[in-house]
Amino acid sequence: GLVSSLSRPGGNVTGVTMISTVLQPKLLELLRELVPTASVIGLLVNPANPNAKPQIDEMQTLAKAGGWRLQVAGAGTESDLDAAFAALAQQKADAFLVATDAFFANRREQIAALAARHAIPGISASRTFTDAGGLMAYGSSPWDAYRQVGVYTGRILKGEKPADLPVQQPTRFELVINLKAAKAIGLTIPESFLL
Repeated sequence: GLVSSLSRPGGNVTGVTMISTVLQPKLLELLRELVPTASVIGLLVNPANPNAKPQIDEMQTLAKAGGWRLQVAGAGTESDLDAAFAALAQQKADAFLVATDAFFANRREQIAALAARHAIPGISASRTFTDAGGLMAYGSSPWDAYRQVGVYTGRILKGEKPADLPVQQPTRFELVINLKAAKAIGLTIPESFLL
């Protein structure tokens, strides 16, 4: 609702999108390829995030189609994260996906440590997860987005109208695997990923 369309935003708003939430099916595909025997997949969500329900609904649909069980683990505080991972371990989650949320981005070290402690492979749309010790990330390049924000800022300061600047979508995506994290949980990375 902020813009009329991505190509012609209209009004006073334009920008750069990371499209993290729409990558959820791709994240799941990569996770299932990495852990092909997974029958229970966890979804770490912040219940306070307005995107939580749509993300859960989409994952439920994917779970039904893929023949596996979804275990939703909600967390909105640091102590909730401990409980969420205890629940994932109790429900024998074979792997988990971190939903896009600023709270999780700020707690990436804690999430990576909990994943390692419980030996549950995880994926995020942000490479900062792997930088913090998490297993795998797939998403758009934040550096490209930051550069484009700078370019747009310059263009607007020189007089161009935001209404005439299309909302930029990512064109470059990164797959990052933390081999140290894989070794710590005893996971062998398939050759297809390493290539």
